[in-house]
Amino acid sequence: MSAKIIDGRALALKIKDQVKQQAQNIYEKIGRAPSLAVIMVGQDPASATYVRNKRRVSQELGIKALDYDLPEKVSEKKLLKLISELNNQPKVDGILVQLPLPVHIDANKIITSIDPNKDVDGFHPENLGKLLAGQPKFIPCTPAGIMEIIYSVEEQIAGKKAVIIGRSNIVGKPTALLLLQADATVTLCHSRTKDLAQECKAADILVVAVGKRYCILGDWIKPGTIVIDVGINRDAASGLCGDVDFTKACDKAGYITPVPGGVGPMTIAMLMRNTIYAAKIREGLL
Repeated sequence: MSAKIIDGRALALKIKDQVKQQAQNIYEKIGRAPSLAVIMVGQDPASATYVRNKRRVSQELGIKALDYDLPEKVSEKKLLKLISELNNQPKVDGILVQLPLPVHIDANKIITSIDPNKDVDGFHPENLGKLLAGQPKFIPCTPAGIMEIIYSVEEQIAGKKAVIIGRSNIVGKPTALLLLQADATVTLCHSRTKDLAQECKAADILVVAVGKRYCILGDWIKPGTIVIDVGINRDAASGLCGDVDFTKACDKAGYITPVPGGVGPMTIAMLMRNTIYAAKIREGLL
């Protein structure tokens, strides 16, 4: 069989159209655009690209992007002070600190310092705790995007066997919780998992978020599986590729996300949706 390619860009466009309309509605009701403060520390090339895209999309959708570009050697104390100021600014709806941060800054301390009601990344312990309790508020953007992608090709997740490879707080764990809440039977795999190939072969839904190119082989995939490839890596020709051997996986999978053009656009779209939600909370519009 030949897999159907899931067009993440097209799905993201639909969500962004909704966000643009909601941003306009908010502007008409309160006289200002929703706003997103984006903080970047240093000039990591990959981070700079991500931040540029987030700011560009914000402006396109009618969300005011507030740019804070800090030097690589900025102190943790100064970064915390900036976040405190943004927490207390009534016209700032969302705060995003681009990760990773330089080694001299404690990322967990920074994330925890963000007002949970402005935590549009969904990484604050309070928001992760709400997700764990089955009362999600701000859902991390990539897991939220993954769920939208899955629902676009499979309305009935209940009873499906979902296998997630990667246990990060940013992707793996939240995705496992979301799939569990959708009544899938979830297996969360990681570097210590024995016989990873066999786990993959059991999956109806396979989500891979490892960060290692082609670490999931095509013959590990059961025919008809929905494959969501979160990885962004460089191949031998310096082009972008995922964690899954895409070409060979296409021979087995029912549906598969490409890299690029799969999960990435959805992550930014969900960030914008979270920003709209944050603005509605702040302005009492829910």
